[in-house]
Amino acid sequence: MESFRTTEDCHRSPRAVAALASDYPHDYYIAPHRHLRAQLIHALTGVMTVMSEHGSWVVPTGRAVWMPAGSDHAVRFFGDVSMRTVFVAIDARPSLPGGCEVIEVSPFLREAIVAATRVPLDYELGGRDHRVMELILDELEAAPRLQLHVPMPRDPRLIRLCEQLIASPSGPVTLADLAAGINVSERTLARLFHRELGMSFGQWLRRMRLLLSLPRLAAGVSVLQVALEHGYDSPSAYSAMFRRTLGIAPTDYLNGSK
Repeated sequence: MESFRTTEDCHRSPRAVAALASDYPHDYYIAPHRHLRAQLIHALTGVMTVMSEHGSWVVPTGRAVWMPAGSDHAVRFFGDVSMRTVFVAIDARPSLPGGCEVIEVSPFLREAIVAATRVPLDYELGGRDHRVMELILDELEAAPRLQLHVPMPRDPRLIRLCEQLIASPSGPVTLADLAAGINVSERTLARLFHRELGMSFGQWLRRMRLLLSLPRLAAGVSVLQVALEHGYDSPSAYSAMFRRTLGIAPTDYLNGSK
């Protein structure tokens, strides 16, 4: 469900940078496709999984995926997602990433992206709108690359399982129950996780829940509520996992995000 401006309009833009605002409902799926331009995929709300030839990632609010031009990729949405996309011509700047990367989106970059969706596709060169687009490219070059990476598998059975867990991160789950759901043994499923993701099921689950919790924490939700929403029995268990993974306490992360 896109706005009056379409992806095709952005590709036909005479300028190097164009932006698009799109809204999608929960569980909406965009089948594999590719674009003539590089693409920054960012969600103002909700969570996406982006699956490409370069890898697959969980992307919550506050993150974005840089997808090189010509790269096949698919997207699935969790929750009602307000997606903002920046399309960048291949020759816009030689210093922009040549491969797929996940980046942190600062409040400043976020507001610039939102503003860009209201900029005409044939904006005047040298004017205010042109400077907004150039500012986005500046911020893309400087944006921190994601340190907490949650990969997605390629095996169709594991994709379905992982997507179910992303959609309901607080629910109780065991490897045995998941294995029974796809008619394999617990040992077979454990091997699949290691082969596909390079980590155990437990490691993937804890990292996924932690990553999905970050936007809620940054929004000012209490540590107790965030912990319960993401499958932790107590705020102390959540805080311990937070420290082990990020090296700081949740309160320190919250203070640093303001």
